[in-house]
Amino acid sequence: MTNLIIVMGVSGSGKTLVGRHLAQQLGFEFVDGDDLHLPENVQRMKSGIQLDDESRKPWLASICQCVESHFDVGQSVVIACSALKSKYRDLLRTACHPTIFVFLDGPQALIQQRMEKRLGHFMPGALLDSQFVDLENPVGEDNIVPVNIDQPVGSMLAEAFKKTWDELERVVNKS
Repeated sequence: MTNLIIVMGVSGSGKTLVGRHLAQQLGFEFVDGDDLHLPENVQRMKSGIQLDDESRKPWLASICQCVESHFDVGQSVVIACSALKSKYRDLLRTACHPTIFVFLDGPQALIQQRMEKRLGHFMPGALLDSQFVDLENPVGEDNIVPVNIDQPVGSMLAEAFKKTWDELERVVNKS
C-alpha cells in the first residue's frame, strides 16, 4: 500500500525539516513542494508578491503529478506543501485517499523570528501575514495530525513522528 503524507503549514513553520525527518524514519521518499513552483511564481514571491488561487493551480497540479509518479512505482511519499486552504487540501486528497496531513502549528511571532534567521529561501518574511490570512485551520478535517512547533526541535520531531505513525496505523487498519 502506498501512502501520502503532506507536511503543511505557513512558510517558516518547519515543513522541510519535519518532512525530511518523517520520510527518513518511515522509509518514504521526500519531496519539497517548493521545488515544484513555477519559476515565475518563485520570482513573484521573491519580489514580495503573494500568490493567489489561480497562480497556485499549476503548483498544486505538479504536486499531484509528483504523487502519481511515486505511486506508479509503488513508492510512498512525504511532501512539504503549505496546503493553506481547505480546497487545496481537498485537491491533494484526490491524489491518494486517505492522505495524512501533518499540520505544523505555532504562533506567528515565533515563525517570523525563524524566517528572519533563515538564509537562501525565496519566501520573504514580509509575506508571512498573507500566509496566516490564507490559512484555513485544518483541525477537524479527516486525517489531520496537529504538531505544536513551539517546542525544542527534537521534541517537535518526536511528536510529529509519533502522531504520524499512530495516524498511519489507524488509517491502514481502517482500510
